[in-house]
Amino acid sequence: MSTHETILYTRQGCHLCDDAYELLVRHGLTPRSVDIDADPELVAKFTECVPVVVIDGHERFRGRVNEVLLRRLLSGR
Repeated sequence: MSTHETILYTRQGCHLCDDAYELLVRHGLTPRSVDIDADPELVAKFTECVPVVVIDGHERFRGRVNEVLLRRLLSGR
């Protein structure tokens, strides 16, 4: 189980969001998915930029999750 608090901002029908979720889980994270369409402020903030990945309070990825950078981030490099 991961000790990293992970939030995945997403929306229904987003294949990149599905890919991001699967990648995060493969790397031992337990992302909490937040549908931006349920909150007008999140829609205004992220518009078409989903998925957005926040790890330990820091926005780390928009659009695609770079697996190499994710590995480095999780290893502490």
